[in-house]
Amino acid sequence: MASRVAHSTFLFLKRLAEGNRISPQNFICSGRYLLKLESGPHKRSEQKNCLVYSRKNKIVKAVAVSVPSSPADNAEDRKQLSENYGFRQIGEPLPDNVTLKDIVDTLPRKVFEIDDVKAWKSVLISVTSYALGIFMIAKAPWYLLPLAWAFTGTAITGFFVIGHDCAHKSFSRNKMVEDIVGTLAFLPLIYPYEPWRFKHDRHHAKTNMLSEDTAWHPVWLEEFESSPILRKAIIYGYGPFRPLMSIAHWLMWHFDLKKFRSNEVKRVKISLACVSAFIAIGWPLIILKTGIMGWIKFWLMPWLGYHFWMSTFTMVHHTAPHIPFKSSDEWNAAQAQLNGTVHCDYPHWIEILCHDINVHIPHHISSRIPSYNLRAAHKSLQENWGKYMNEATWNWRLMKTILTICHVYDKEQNYVAFDELAPKDSQPITFLKKVMPDYA
Repeated sequence: MASRVAHSTFLFLKRLAEGNRISPQNFICSGRYLLKLESGPHKRSEQKNCLVYSRKNKIVKAVAVSVPSSPADNAEDRKQLSENYGFRQIGEPLPDNVTLKDIVDTLPRKVFEIDDVKAWKSVLISVTSYALGIFMIAKAPWYLLPLAWAFTGTAITGFFVIGHDCAHKSFSRNKMVEDIVGTLAFLPLIYPYEPWRFKHDRHHAKTNMLSEDTAWHPVWLEEFESSPILRKAIIYGYGPFRPLMSIAHWLMWHFDLKKFRSNEVKRVKISLACVSAFIAIGWPLIILKTGIMGWIKFWLMPWLGYHFWMSTFTMVHHTAPHIPFKSSDEWNAAQAQLNGTVHCDYPHWIEILCHDINVHIPHHISSRIPSYNLRAAHKSLQENWGKYMNEATWNWRLMKTILTICHVYDKEQNYVAFDELAPKDSQPITFLKKVMPDYA
């Protein structure tokens, strides 16, 4: 990828000027300066990185006046942003002198303790709910199959959370037990355990770091403008298909040996062999017993349900217009993990089946906290750091915000929406804006 610096503010202003839409009124550029536009002869005016192109019969006089650099600095603005974006609360900026250790030290020691009974209880819940889901699929009439698939897909998301705890060494005190349970939990998902573990550890170490985070990034402007075909694919992928984009992430990140360090390759190969064996043995058995349609009913559709939750949880945890991705020289661990992570409440049955993975802020403060202790840790964080935390209850406005706004990286604005940069190509985004509910 070429340069990582986005020039979308410049392009936006240029389009306004060329489209004959600049009028003698106030305009805010990049959230930093107020430009007063006045009539006069043609000239190009540059003021503090804001470029304004005037019409031939106009003069543009740019006067820089300081305004707040971030709307999140102001309580009233945060309240308004919360309503606009579908949040319960947008946290105020964490002071620069607060370290991640400062936050971890406020957590009670008991939240780090591994409880074997609770750990294996989570396994029992997932196995039982998955078995119930398969039974529902087998017995449900065709018109109830979507409900059965939704339940079963949510149930196997619980398998992922169990493997997730194993990868973070928060499931058992025995590392071999964790590796075995993690590998087995990931097999029905066709997820290679060790490759995912290596990549996910880097996500925690570099959360919302612009180039280094191995989870999802904003789109680079250079990518977006590189070719019309890629642009269309990106618009659909980060728009209407985004709730299933973890499939693309799964394919791109976990099966290429070149993406791993030399000391990781051996374990990666073992995981890939396990996944290959599951496909080679499991899929033919399903097809032999139930046919191709049975494979679709009993495996593929629940698997797509799992990827819906994988995508949704991931993008809600770390994606919002006010949450920045930062370069490594500007990145602050405490701010990224506390301010840059979102707690979101889902319906209770989802939280039970998915073992509270949505209680995500404490998990980013310390990944060694077992899933069954996340709520106690979250309560402690609320008591000590509550005003800095982002919190939401899942709602349509929250999803609409992510799918229609959080697109192309911009250093000043965090994100620029596709339909601002390429309105003619962004029909999927304008369609989502029209049809998605705006309930919060």
